[in-house]
Amino acid sequence: MANYKLILEYDGTAYNGFQIQNNGITIQEVLESALAKLAKEPVKVISAGRTDAGVHALAQVVSFRSGLTVPVDRLPLALNSLLPPDIRVKSCEIVPDHFHAQYSAVAKTYLYRIRQGASAPVFERHYCWWIRRPLNREAMLEAGKLLEGTHDFAAFTASGSSVKSTVRTLFRYGQADVEGGLDLRFTADGFLYKMVRNMVGTLVEIGLGKRRAADIPAVIASKNRDCAGVTAPASGLFLERVWYEHPAGLG
Repeated sequence: MANYKLILEYDGTAYNGFQIQNNGITIQEVLESALAKLAKEPVKVISAGRTDAGVHALAQVVSFRSGLTVPVDRLPLALNSLLPPDIRVKSCEIVPDHFHAQYSAVAKTYLYRIRQGASAPVFERHYCWWIRRPLNREAMLEAGKLLEGTHDFAAFTASGSSVKSTVRTLFRYGQADVEGGLDLRFTADGFLYKMVRNMVGTLVEIGLGKRRAADIPAVIASKNRDCAGVTAPASGLFLERVWYEHPAGLG
C-alpha cells in the first residue's frame, strides 16, 4: 500500500469542521467517502490540522494509505469529479512511508481576514470579519509582536481541549493592509483550540481602544481565558500553509 499526500482547498461554511463528528457533515467524511468509491474499500485520512466549523483552508494537507489503482497524477481529477464544488484536491503525490500529515509538520500558518467599510461586504460575508469602526493598526501590530515567542497560551484556549500542554511557539505574527481591510497571519509550531480566533479577538479589542497593546504580557501570564478578548468569527479564518521544513528565519 502506498502512502499518499493530498493538498486540499475548501470552503468550510457548510461544514462542521474537518474531523468527523456526530452532529453534522464534515470535510473528512466527504473526502473519505470519495476515496472509498475509488479504492473500493474504506480509506482513513489524517489531516495536518482539524479546522473548526466554518473555517476554511487554502492548503490543508492530508495523508492516507491505500492500494488505489488510479494513477497518482490522475487522482486529483478523479477525486474532484466525486467531491462537491466547495472541496477541491489541488495536488497529490506518493510520499515515503514515514510521512504523516500531522506529526511530520513543523509549523502552520493561519490567515485571518478583517474587512472594513460603511457596510458589510455581500460577496465576502462568509470569508471575513466585517468591523465597521476604524482600527488602530499600529497598536494591533505592537500587540501581535508581543504574542511572538514561546508562551503558555492557556488564556487564548477555548474550553473543550484535551491537550497535555498549552505551551506553543508563535514564530511570527504578520499584518498587512489590503484593499478594504486587514490580513493577519500567525505562524506557529501548533495551535490550541480556537487559539487564533481568540488572539484575533484580543487584537481587535486593542485596535478598537478597549485595551492596550501593553496588556498582552499580563494576559499571557494570567493563563485565564476570561482575561483575553472575544472569539473572532470562524468565517475569517483560513489554514493557509502547512510547513514540513522550517521556513527561513523561523528557527
